[in-house]
Order: sequence, then C-alpha cells, then structure tokens
Amino acid sequence: MRHYQNFVDDEFIQPARAPSIEVCNPATGTVIATVDSVEPDDAIRAVQCAAAAQKTWRRMPAIERARVLHRLADALEARAQRIGDALALESGKSPMHGRSEVEYAAEVTRYHAEWARRITGEIIPSDNHDENLLLFREPIGVVVCLIPFNSPVYTLMRKLAPALITGNTVIVRPSSYTPCSALEIALAVQEAGVPAGVINIMAMNHLVAEQICTHPAVGMITLTGSVGAGRKVLEYSQVNIAKVSLELGGKTPAIIEPDANLAQAAADIVRSKTMNCGQLCTSVERVYVHETVAPKLITLLRHQFGLRQWGDRSENHDWMGPLIHNNARLHIHQMVERAIDDGAVLECGGVIPEGKGFFYPPTLLTGCRQDMEIVQEETFGPVLAVVTYRTLDEAIEMANDHQFGLASMVYSESHRTIMRVANEIEAGECYINRIPDDPYQGHHAGWKRSGIGGDDGLHGMLAFTQTRLVVARY
Repeated sequence: MRHYQNFVDDEFIQPARAPSIEVCNPATGTVIATVDSVEPDDAIRAVQCAAAAQKTWRRMPAIERARVLHRLADALEARAQRIGDALALESGKSPMHGRSEVEYAAEVTRYHAEWARRITGEIIPSDNHDENLLLFREPIGVVVCLIPFNSPVYTLMRKLAPALITGNTVIVRPSSYTPCSALEIALAVQEAGVPAGVINIMAMNHLVAEQICTHPAVGMITLTGSVGAGRKVLEYSQVNIAKVSLELGGKTPAIIEPDANLAQAAADIVRSKTMNCGQLCTSVERVYVHETVAPKLITLLRHQFGLRQWGDRSENHDWMGPLIHNNARLHIHQMVERAIDDGAVLECGGVIPEGKGFFYPPTLLTGCRQDMEIVQEETFGPVLAVVTYRTLDEAIEMANDHQFGLASMVYSESHRTIMRVANEIEAGECYINRIPDDPYQGHHAGWKRSGIGGDDGLHGMLAFTQTRLVVARY
C-alpha cells in the first residue's frame, strides 16, 4: 500500500483537509494505493504558479525548452520500471506492457522536443508597398490536461510535451482510476530539473476540476475521454472562452471485402479487440463483412476468440487483462444481453466470470443489424459486433451511418476498393490491412462526436499555439 501526494510548483504538497482517493487493482479488486484529492485552495494556487512560471518559460528559447524535454525523457526511461509497475497495478496491464508504455511516452517526448527549431510563422504580402505582414506562432498560456485511464502515461506525455515545447505550462489531472503512474512521473519531472510551476500534477474531484478549468488564467483545456466528459469541458470553456482539444469516443468499423486475407483480418481484429480488454478508443467495435465470406470469417473469429485467455497479467503478460472497474463490466454485459434479446447470436463469451477482478471474456456477436444499440453505441470492452453486407456501397454507407468518426479499417487486395474507402470513409483515420495504432508523427483527430482538434504530429503540436499578426509599416 502506497500513499501519493500532489505535485505543485516542483513540490509534493500535503493539503490540510485532503480526502483520499482509493486506487484499486482491477485484476484483484483490492486497494493498492491512496492518493490525496487536492483541495480548491491548492488547486487555484497551482494555476497561479503555472501562470507565473509561464511568463519565464515562454521567453526561454525553444531549443532550451527542448533540452529540458530531452532530460525529462531520459528521466522517464530511468524510472520506467517504477512508473510501469505503478501503471500495471492500477490499470491491470502487465508489468512488461507498463514499462513499454513509459518507454513509448519517452519517445513521444523526444519527438516533440525536436520541433524546437521548426515552429515557424509566415511572411504574408501586404496590399501596401511600405509594410510587411508577419504571422507569429505564440503559446496560449496555462493548459489543463485531462488524462484518461486506458493509456494514462502515454496520453499524459502526448499532451504535455507539445504544450511545453510551444511555451505553455500545464496542469495535469490524471484519471482517479490511474493517478499513481502520473505522480510517479512527477518524480521524473523533479529529477529532470523542469523549472518550478511548469508542470503540475494533481488528483482531484469533478468540482475542483471545474474550478481549475474555469479559472481566468487557463487558456486551453485538452481532454481524452468520453463524449459526456467532452460536453462538460465545452461547458467549462464557455466561461472564459478557453480553447479546447477533445479526443472522444470511437466505434471503429472494419470493412472486410471478399478478396481480403481473412486469416490476417481475423488475427488483427481479435488483437485489436482484446488489447487492453478493448479499452481503446480506436479498438475495432463493428465488423462489416461481405456475405460471401462471412461464414469463414466468423469461424476464424470464433476460434481465435475462444483461444484468447484472460486473467491477472502480472502472472502472464500474454493474457487479456481486466476492465477498469466493475460498473464498466456490468454496463458492457447489459449491452450484450440487450443485443441478444434484439436478435444477435452469441458465438462466444457474454458471461460475467466468477472470482476476483473485473474480467469479461472476449465476446463475439453475429447476426447484428445497423440499428442495434451494440452497433451504434461504444462498448469500450472486448465485445465485437458483426454485420454482413452485399455491396461495397452498402458497407460504406453503414460504416458512415454513425455518430462517431475516429478510426476505420478496410481489408482488401484491390487498390480501387482501398482508395474508394479511404476517400469516402467519414473518420479521422483510415487503416488499410492493419489495425489502428496512432503513429505519433501523424495526426490523431476524430470527426463528428469523436472530437474537436486532435493530438500528434505537426498539427497536434500547433494546436497548443495561437497566432499573432504584426503589420509592420516601414
């Protein structure tokens, strides 16, 4: 049992009246740590410290900020074992995958540090002969980063690194389910010599989060989370007209054409669906398969789902781990039951297992229709819905007939089919003959209710800037 304190202005603080958040290991259901829930006064002080630090941080040459980020990446790698172990305990990941996530977070930190000499403005021709128009890229100020539970270490650095390289300072609110790894990262922040106030990491309840997000000194709020959480952030942003970046839900469709490599498609789909117990916003959730190859694909999926073992990943890192909490498991199971009542065929899974932990077996549902809840609503778990189609027109129409538009997949050996889907799919990402994995040099951004703005790459970095036009008459 460990106890964690919040990190403000380069110090770990002990609030006078701080209630504790109990952190549970979802693989066992036992409490493994307690974390102080920051009080409003300390939260407001953190914003003030971040605002004060930003005045100096933004004036530091970008290459100097990059050196700080490189030191932070080094510190993350040096602490990968400890941070990864904390992540594994609080999330149900294996220790090996916990360490891998930390190492990947260090990579994305270095990637954004390399933008230091590439943050460019523009010189624009003026209509007047004796002046120039200069467009500068400037930092926004204090950025609030709201972090989810499913990939909390990577997502934290995915937001923090581009915010810092562009001259902003940050307030990080980790998920209450996975705050321990974030506060372990705070130790790396200290070791890297990040100036005081530049990075502040605090666990808090929703009321305190609202007070921070609506503080006048906050210029931007970036969230990875649910659609409901995104709506709350939009409410918060209205108070001071803060900029928002929202990466929200997904319902990734996979279109399987008759000429697809079905064995590869099935293996990829099962891997995507069971990775982190399906708790990934880009995890495939609905499969549209041509009716001529549907029986073979379903047989392959059923077989591979049946082979997929699950359990405590501290015992075997190849197993599928648990859902983050029991309410998530109950919600998913109720969706499966309603789908069966509505005519879906349960091929495997679909039961709540006995024993400790919040496990749910890989579940395959066939005979699904486009209007079913299981096809229209995100499960965020190891449940896959299969729908058949007759023509590619029909498949594309059903894939696009949806509230979400984050990631998409198509399996085909025809370049004409591939390019047509790539051009017509209504999603921010399209993966061809492979599963989604969000390359950090690309741009991870959703359409429709899947979000506003996005992370990664040049465009994700520039999201943390605002422009200033200087009209210089000479």
